[in-house]
Amino acid sequence: MPSSYLSQITIYPIKSLAGISVNQWPVTSRGLKYDRQWMLVDQHGQFLSQRQLPKMSLIKTSLTKHHLILSAQGIEDLTLDLIPEKKEHCSVSIWNDQCMAWMVSTIADEWLSDVLNCFCQLVYQPEQYTRLIDQTFGLASDQIYFSDGFPFLLISESSLVSLNSAMNLSLPMLRFRPNLVMANCSSYAEDFWREIQVGEIAFRLPKPCSRCAITTIDTTTGTMGKEPLTTLNKLRKWNNQVFFGQNAIHKNTGILHIGDSLIINQEGPQQPPL
Repeated sequence: MPSSYLSQITIYPIKSLAGISVNQWPVTSRGLKYDRQWMLVDQHGQFLSQRQLPKMSLIKTSLTKHHLILSAQGIEDLTLDLIPEKKEHCSVSIWNDQCMAWMVSTIADEWLSDVLNCFCQLVYQPEQYTRLIDQTFGLASDQIYFSDGFPFLLISESSLVSLNSAMNLSLPMLRFRPNLVMANCSSYAEDFWREIQVGEIAFRLPKPCSRCAITTIDTTTGTMGKEPLTTLNKLRKWNNQVFFGQNAIHKNTGILHIGDSLIINQEGPQQPPL
């Protein structure tokens, strides 16, 4: 088999909104630059995602040197400064974490509330605020912004080919919202990886990624279906959860490029242990 390599890089500036595919991208101390540095919250500061609002999947994002741009059908684009001017502090909740953030702007709140037909506010986490990775898996220095729990999600192309074959469907990779996609690997090879090197970035893979209803959302319509969870329940279920892809934590900073070679430095028993 030819050497394995990085075939896709995707960042998700706003948690649960559409991602941006890039050819190369900086890796900072918290992961891919700008990845999930913004998040939508309700009136209580509780995070919102496609789990409650599937139509979030229809809002597109793009980046310029100084701006984050949001696009949705039937409304003028919203252009935001990459660093909010307002700097109004607030406390927000994401899963079991309580952390500090900045409110972005009333204009952003109104635009998003209009598009989603639901009151919401956009928040941003600057560098000076901290949120640690679960210390069961991370080191004391490992931090993230508003991702569910880890700075990276990694999936191999072959794993999706295998899953699609089992479903007799052709679901796109974006259904699973990975940051990194690897090519020229065997199906579910990533289940066995523990330490890898992708280009100049080293990673630890501490646990597989449990999957939820977000994977069933058709990103062209914003509606939920049954797959892939029905098939994952048959093929990839362990400990009352289903898994697809691997969470990863980077060991250093640098730049990732599409085409970067993959080196497997350490393998272990399959996780999940199917």
